[in-house]
Amino acid sequence: MIQAFGLTSNPRKDLPPAVDDVSFEACAGHVTALLGTPGSGRTTVLRLMLELQQGRGFTYFRGRPLHRIAHPSREVGVLLGDVPGHPVRTVRGHLRMLCAAAGVPVRRADEVLETVGLVSLRDERLGTLSRGMDRRLGLACALLADPHTLVLDDPTADLSAREARWLHGALRAHAAQGGTVLLTLSDPKEAARNADRVVTLERGRIVADQNVTEFARTRLRPRVAVRSPHAPRLAALLAKEARSARRSVEVVRESGNRLSVYGSTCADIGETAFRHSILVHQLADEIGDMGPGAGAPTSEEQDAADAPGRSRAQRGDDTTGTDKTAQRPVTGQPETAPHATAGPDRVQETAAAASLSAPTDSAADPDPAPSTADTRSRTLTPRSAADPDPDPAPRPHTADTRSLTLTPRSAADPDPDPAPRPHTADTRSLTLTPRSAADPDPDPAPRPHTADTRSLTLTPRSAADPDPDPAPRPHTADPRSLALTPLPPPISVRSAPSPLRPLRYELRRATGISTGFLTAAVVLVVSAVTAVLLARIGHTPQARLLAAWPRELPLPPAALGAGLLGALAFGDEFRHPALAADRGTVPRRLGLLTAKLLVAAVTALTLAFLTVGCDAEVLYLVYGRELTRVPADWPSLSASWMGLLVGCAWAGVLAAGIFRSTTAGLAAVLAVPVVVVPLVQKVWEGSSVRTAAGFPLRLRETLWLQWPFGGERYLSVLARVLVQPVGGALTLSLTALLCAYLLTTLRSRAR
Repeated sequence: MIQAFGLTSNPRKDLPPAVDDVSFEACAGHVTALLGTPGSGRTTVLRLMLELQQGRGFTYFRGRPLHRIAHPSREVGVLLGDVPGHPVRTVRGHLRMLCAAAGVPVRRADEVLETVGLVSLRDERLGTLSRGMDRRLGLACALLADPHTLVLDDPTADLSAREARWLHGALRAHAAQGGTVLLTLSDPKEAARNADRVVTLERGRIVADQNVTEFARTRLRPRVAVRSPHAPRLAALLAKEARSARRSVEVVRESGNRLSVYGSTCADIGETAFRHSILVHQLADEIGDMGPGAGAPTSEEQDAADAPGRSRAQRGDDTTGTDKTAQRPVTGQPETAPHATAGPDRVQETAAAASLSAPTDSAADPDPAPSTADTRSRTLTPRSAADPDPDPAPRPHTADTRSLTLTPRSAADPDPDPAPRPHTADTRSLTLTPRSAADPDPDPAPRPHTADTRSLTLTPRSAADPDPDPAPRPHTADPRSLALTPLPPPISVRSAPSPLRPLRYELRRATGISTGFLTAAVVLVVSAVTAVLLARIGHTPQARLLAAWPRELPLPPAALGAGLLGALAFGDEFRHPALAADRGTVPRRLGLLTAKLLVAAVTALTLAFLTVGCDAEVLYLVYGRELTRVPADWPSLSASWMGLLVGCAWAGVLAAGIFRSTTAGLAAVLAVPVVVVPLVQKVWEGSSVRTAAGFPLRLRETLWLQWPFGGERYLSVLARVLVQPVGGALTLSLTALLCAYLLTTLRSRAR
């Protein structure tokens, strides 16, 4: 079960917040849909719930906030946007890597592949998958740790009807097993078909929270689509007959020769047209959203209206009555009558003559329109059937206001019934929504109880609470019943969880793509060619010749390759995130850092041995044995060589983790010989009184114990490596990068 309370995003500059005080529940065993148009705040709500964006409010997943759950991926499966992953990684390799991150057995990858129907595509690259297969892989990633809750952001966007049905079927199966499913949608009909509860958002606020039955009844309004060359005459006749029969019928004239009739049936309209000899080209029942533009003809329908001589097959849906507005997403606005949002080319003709002596027939009038509430200044929100009627006494004009929504009528629209009416709207069952300062006051006259209701939120008072002032008042909000709630707690953005098996995760991440192998191959080829050219030119020491390190270059090719491989350890992960699939950015945890440093060190040592071996073999083949002799001081040179490559690899890892970029990691490696080495040399070459001559002898005298296997000799070699300019500069750079990495890690945890 998901419980969201007071979700509010931080406003940007002078703009209002994208999400303002959103609260709802998603029950276990049900599919809950967040419905709204793009820009209504659906994705922002999910990001606030998952602590991916700063704001206010709190969300409980089965009674616990997400940052209090030890392993979030085992509680909440998330699919936001596209599937994160390197495009050249295979489907199975990607899931096996996530298995190590989630701490589940590797066989789970094959199980979810079978569940989502991707067994035959397990060896395909992520970059070659179609949109439908990509959505299936995203669902597989969300189901990998067998979570209780699924949170998906518009999962059926750009999918075919077949793939969308399959996806909704999979989500329904998860809910049937007791899980919780929360997804965002933009099509109201899709929400009505596949969800159990629909929460409608508009401009960052909830305008309706209904079960699917109530949503289909109130938010999807049935109508009759009529197309006739005599549309104005037919509209006038329908309005006249509705007034005579005292029925609530609404006729909306749209562009062209189309009418939308609310509150009537095809049979009644057909009989009226037949009696008055009016030609009808289309007469069909439709169900569409009640937002702006509802009932507006599509381009195909308009083309068919402009070309009446075309055949039935060419006109398509104009003669079959297919609902063309079903493909138009809901706008997220409150339940508004079509005339409230019609364009200037649409005329509204209303016949609202409700009976004063008997209630309207619900069968003949499925959507009665009340006439007693002042629609020019109020908006009534639907009250569910479970809410008790605060005033069960009969009222005049008995149209059921509990299921209707009255929208503001512009001053330009004529009043169909100018006669004065009693103010019989029961204000105790109304919900007053805050009006922004930019909206004009429909009634600027002064009122009693001058509390500025434009800046307050009125909460309904239960029937059990006694009225502190039972005297009648002239339609004024009682400021004594207002509840000023405190601000919800702030939401902090937290990093993604660290892999539960970091070393296994890092090995699968590094070996799952061919980038590392290609980089190593290029380094070996360039190093061998450079060694051959240096041998041909001559005047190159044996040690530099085997390492293919010209004096003119700051670093040898092998060192640059090791630094690039280290930078890819974090930089590639930021470009194609794997751990960020559920929440936050790539973590800077010490366990993950240790695994990356260990794998980078092993990779650098392997590259060091392969480079020297390949260079020696190529020199032997080209020039003979003379250039492949081993130097006398090979222990010190070997230590320096391996230390150089490992240090470059670690510098790339740390810099990429700090700056979140592969380029920054490689730049940090190049900065060591270009910037740091000259500084160190300048310090060492400065005037000094004392030198460190005889350091190995004094070290052996201080550590009087005999080290096993000649350990003091290795210590002296290490000391000589560190006092070299490159060794000292690399050590200084690694120390600075490690301190910066730890500082950023502590700062992210403190937030």
